[in-house]
Amino acid sequence: MSRLLGKNVLVTGASSGIGEAIAIRFAEEGANVAINYHSGQDRAEAVKAKALDAAKGAGVTAKCFTVAADVSDEQQVKSMFATSVEKLGSLDILINNSGIQKPAASDLVEMTDWDKVIGVNLRGAFLCAREAIRHFLSRKAKGSIVFNSSVHEIIPKPLYIAYSISKGGMENMTKTLALEYADRGIRVNAIGPGAIVTPINMAWINDPKAKSEVESHIPMGRAGTSEEIAGVFAFMASDEASYITGQTLFACGGLTLYPEFRTAWSSGE
Repeated sequence: MSRLLGKNVLVTGASSGIGEAIAIRFAEEGANVAINYHSGQDRAEAVKAKALDAAKGAGVTAKCFTVAADVSDEQQVKSMFATSVEKLGSLDILINNSGIQKPAASDLVEMTDWDKVIGVNLRGAFLCAREAIRHFLSRKAKGSIVFNSSVHEIIPKPLYIAYSISKGGMENMTKTLALEYADRGIRVNAIGPGAIVTPINMAWINDPKAKSEVESHIPMGRAGTSEEIAGVFAFMASDEASYITGQTLFACGGLTLYPEFRTAWSSGE
């Protein structure tokens, strides 16, 4: 499948996890990919090698390169976009994937941690979206932005209040930008993953008891894979989703279906 053939894409936070899988999947589908990372250049270069191998294996040609930037820093974001446009000629798609979380009871949250999470997850997502929109408008061209959100757009997450708020804000950002720029051919959507096997979740993935507890709440009975989520991003970014904008597509194994109501404990029958 080469539905992204020739598309130029920037993926933020692409040195591991879902971002890594997205970069590889997009290259496999024929896209040229700018692989952003904040730290860990070696990991980013390894992702680039995997992406190029995936493209070769699929019989397509893809240009891939790494570009460093802290997405919460406005000047670094501008530099990242300038570099990406210089190397690719233009951009067609932005995948806003960068995200972090710092657990703490809400009454114990340090404001430095709060600012860091909001800075990366929300400020950073906006800065990248703004630069992408500016670029699309300057070219008078269509464009697609896809945010990596979370089921915690709508499901509260105690001990992760800044993360939850950042994803709730991302939902409104998606809708606002989509409405504002729909008439100029710019689509803005989000994907809301559930429990996914990624490095950020290793605390429960590597603990059989914790893993069982997590999966007991998932109607499909298992965590998802980064590759499954990457496929959803590929669809939403592509022209197959050309009439979709302002939406969050939850890829969560049913977590957003209120799984505790699988049994009719509240009906009295």
